[in-house]
Amino acid sequence: MSAVPETLKFANDHDLHADDHGGGHHDEHQDTGGNTLFGFWLYLMTDCILFASVFATYAVLYMNTDGGVSGKDIFDLNFVLVETAALLVSSITYGFALLCAHKQQKAGTLLWLLVTMALGCVFIAMEVYEFHHLIVEGNGPDGSAFLSSFFALVGMHGLHVTAGLIWMLVMVLEVLKRGLGAQTVTRLGCLSLFWHFLDIVWVCVFTVVYLLGAM
Repeated sequence: MSAVPETLKFANDHDLHADDHGGGHHDEHQDTGGNTLFGFWLYLMTDCILFASVFATYAVLYMNTDGGVSGKDIFDLNFVLVETAALLVSSITYGFALLCAHKQQKAGTLLWLLVTMALGCVFIAMEVYEFHHLIVEGNGPDGSAFLSSFFALVGMHGLHVTAGLIWMLVMVLEVLKRGLGAQTVTRLGCLSLFWHFLDIVWVCVFTVVYLLGAM
């Protein structure tokens, strides 16, 4: 008579341990995603310090033209406005991609990632054209302290955008191959933070370097 209760008790204990074990794995997975995002936030803070240092350098040197050109002589605000619009709109399209990823909509995620990449490529192409034009006109980074700091600040941001585009291409391939698993969505979230961070930095660049420099 006591065998049945003992057996049931053993089975119930086994199920409880199994639930605890499974729940532990689920919580661990959630914690891993949270730790990844937290770690990436820390990286962005260090990158923020890097950009702040270069901004400070530009603020000190932008008046040192050595008798050469200044910002108002070389900046074309209409050109830079188009460049800025491309990058800012890409931030919106990436937001659509992330929303689709959270909804497990693979086709939508890929579509908006590709649109974002296209806008990012427009931004980089325009920046390369601007740099090439300045260098051809004899206003390269060796022309003055102002030009050196300008090329350093804007060029560093451009390198970050290029790195973001490469990362985005990798994510497109990952979504195609693996779908929208939890790890992939977490990586897309990290890339979202990085891309929006670059947009914020560019708004500062546009205001401090181009807008104030053209006055």
